[in-house]
Amino acid sequence: MAAPRLISCVLAVATLTIGGCSSALPSPTGGESKVSGVAGGKGGVPSGGAAPGNSDPSPGPSALTPEAYKSELDGRHKAMAGAIDALAGARSVKALDQRVGKAEEDLSEAADALAALTPPDAVRTQHDAYVTSLRDFVSELGTTSGKVGSRDLCTSSAVLTDIDDQLEALDKAGEALQSAGDYPADVVDVKAGGKQSRRLKNGSFIRKGTLNGRGSLEVDNGSTRDAVITVVKGGSKAFSIYVRKKAKFKVRGVRDGNYKIYFTHGVDWDGKNRAFTRDCSFERFQKTVTFKTTFTATQIRWHDWRITLHAISGGNARTSPVDPDDFPG
Repeated sequence: MAAPRLISCVLAVATLTIGGCSSALPSPTGGESKVSGVAGGKGGVPSGGAAPGNSDPSPGPSALTPEAYKSELDGRHKAMAGAIDALAGARSVKALDQRVGKAEEDLSEAADALAALTPPDAVRTQHDAYVTSLRDFVSELGTTSGKVGSRDLCTSSAVLTDIDDQLEALDKAGEALQSAGDYPADVVDVKAGGKQSRRLKNGSFIRKGTLNGRGSLEVDNGSTRDAVITVVKGGSKAFSIYVRKKAKFKVRGVRDGNYKIYFTHGVDWDGKNRAFTRDCSFERFQKTVTFKTTFTATQIRWHDWRITLHAISGGNARTSPVDPDDFPG
């Protein structure tokens, strides 16, 4: 029995010096240089005058009182802690991208404002260390934002792991300042986990619908990353299957109908959020596949399909990238 085949073709994308011149000003003419004073004075200071270059400097800004300093920190605490908590609570790639950027913006503004303060003398060391840690954290968030945009990091847990060192340093600096005078400086209440590479067994169903048809769908994942394939009929997910890299799996019992096939590649499967945490991509096959059973007086004919998630010679199916927020979860 002949079986139509769908072969994917996933294209790999490699990925004045300005010179200035000057001339000496002409010496004034017609005058006579004179210095008046009493010779032999102490230090050579002319009588009735002050030593050149030794004028009293302007006094610096007065240190804030503990109450005023506490008020300044308190006015920043909620926004800073909220930005970090919001980042940790992001549940989609798009939300994560936005919240990393927002945290970078809010914490940078706070660092600039706090750096302009003159804290009480008793906590100047802790204050300076806190501001420095804030700036380091903001710098790291800028780097992390680029990783989220390129899909190197795909979940909030992966972001927290990536910025763990700076997050811990900021936490310690905030605790030190807070302990020095009960100042509201501890803005970190989230914890980062270690880097993981979790995987499901090949052929594990993430969602298993009713599979009592005659058709089958074989998935060949010859790529370098694990994949999850989600098959959608109408507006409903029929099933989702986990296929490891360099592995195959056949889903049997596919019911008749027209199906759209989506797939995501990545590293480290987060079962709770049903997403890869790193190196993720989201695509779909442009062509809809049809499973149909035909009965005749002497035969029963049905469709079996085979898809590959990597480029092969002779591939005949195009794929398109999908916005992560539009990917069927």
